[in-house]
Amino acid sequence: MRIRSMEVDDLAPVFHLGELLFTAAEAPNLYRTWDEFEVVGLFQSDWATCFVAEYNDELAGFALGTIITKTHSAWKYGHLIWLGVDPAYARKGVAEKLFRHFRDITSEEGVRMLIVDTEADNLPALQFFRKMGFGNPQEHIYLSLNLSTWQRSASNGRKNGSAKRPLKDT
Repeated sequence: MRIRSMEVDDLAPVFHLGELLFTAAEAPNLYRTWDEFEVVGLFQSDWATCFVAEYNDELAGFALGTIITKTHSAWKYGHLIWLGVDPAYARKGVAEKLFRHFRDITSEEGVRMLIVDTEADNLPALQFFRKMGFGNPQEHIYLSLNLSTWQRSASNGRKNGSAKRPLKDT
């Protein structure tokens, strides 16, 4: 297996692998944000932290990330935004090799902390990132507003598109 920097010719295969992996049924939040613009945008702005894994000259996986530099801070942060492995290559060390490559490259660039995020019920990802040394998980809540439902509510006379039921704190 070979890990290398992503190239222009990898854009379409990476996008299509992501479509296979990040489905509405399996990963709804990832599905909502995965599109061709996400792949192209990261490649254009952060090509130095975009990698692919090849196994016998076939795309086995990808890692897309960025380095965040904050004004007035000595710290740099590496954010691994997308990590995907073709199911045909699952459990062959592809994700680990991609992650370690991302970690090593960002470390060489002066990054002091890596950040990842995943859905709370994505137990394989949580287990993987713990194995890679991540800790201190913080819960993050995503809320959504279906605008077509909101518009119907507003047109039926509910003020401010208010919902029938109040939002419950969890």
